[in-house]
Amino acid sequence: MIAGQTNASGNGHGRNGKGQRAQGPLIVVGMWRSGTSLLYALLNQHPQIALMYECDLPLLWPLFLGKRAKKDWPERWQFWNSAPSRHRLDLDQLPRNVFGLAEACRAAWKLYAGSVIGGCKSPNYFDMLPELATQFPDARFIVIRRGPLDVCRSVVRAARGDSFFARRGMILRALCGSYDLSAGVENLRARRVPMHEVEYDTLVNDPEKTMAGVCHFLNLPSYEGMTDLRHADRSAIYQGAHHEMVKGGEIKADKKEKEEVLSDRTLHKIQRYMTVAGTGKSSAGFAVEKLLDHVLYRGLRMFDHAVACIYCFAPLWLLRKYRATRAHRPDAVASKETLVGVSAKE
Repeated sequence: MIAGQTNASGNGHGRNGKGQRAQGPLIVVGMWRSGTSLLYALLNQHPQIALMYECDLPLLWPLFLGKRAKKDWPERWQFWNSAPSRHRLDLDQLPRNVFGLAEACRAAWKLYAGSVIGGCKSPNYFDMLPELATQFPDARFIVIRRGPLDVCRSVVRAARGDSFFARRGMILRALCGSYDLSAGVENLRARRVPMHEVEYDTLVNDPEKTMAGVCHFLNLPSYEGMTDLRHADRSAIYQGAHHEMVKGGEIKADKKEKEEVLSDRTLHKIQRYMTVAGTGKSSAGFAVEKLLDHVLYRGLRMFDHAVACIYCFAPLWLLRKYRATRAHRPDAVASKETLVGVSAKE
């Protein structure tokens, strides 16, 4: 299936002949720095769509282990990445006695979206597509794709002003994560999950065509306001220089993207991955390199998940004290999004 094409299994979703809209959530996923924020801003201008911006509640799945969720899951979610307050949700309106992650997410998405299409967009789900499709069997997915080289270049540029992207191992996370995303897409495709793919370059250069395709996938009428950013509500999007483009009024490629910011060593590594992915032919040397990269990448992801677990189970008073101490470090980046655990900004 080429980018922009819709799975055949999507034909039974969305509006039926009587104009009834499907109740399943819409989940928008892509790798970091692949345009998910831009796509979110355009999507939410449609009067029948109201997605949350990086709610990332699925990252806190340990909160929902066992027969009942932790009673303070809304407070921990708020502490994690301020998603409830960013979307003006009242914590007291969120149910405490939910039976699992899916029920909690649906409650939050419903509270925010009301009767229109709800759900979430987040690049942090890049390696969670199969799990999300299992948790939400009635969900529809939009996946935005961007080449690993451009993703990694954009990560390096974003690292200049954001401590999340400046962490060690971010290039390896972005590189291997891009292939995890591809594997997830193949999984959904094999399971005939309703899915629509969008190319980053097409979105930037031809938003009218891209958004028309999205509306067709969702069985919604086209809406002219989806093709520019002039009236987009971006209040839920984190502050930061790396969101400068989506915070502006025009959809255009960043002129800085032409600047080569990757080292020769990193550039050649990524090119080796892309060559093998394109040809299917691998040398023994690359096999060893990929194995070592995979081991390190899995270690980094285990660390990310461990941090999330700490935020799920450590006493909130201790977490608040730690965050306050970290916020006053001289080398800390003075922006809200650097103080939200491992929640990433696209």
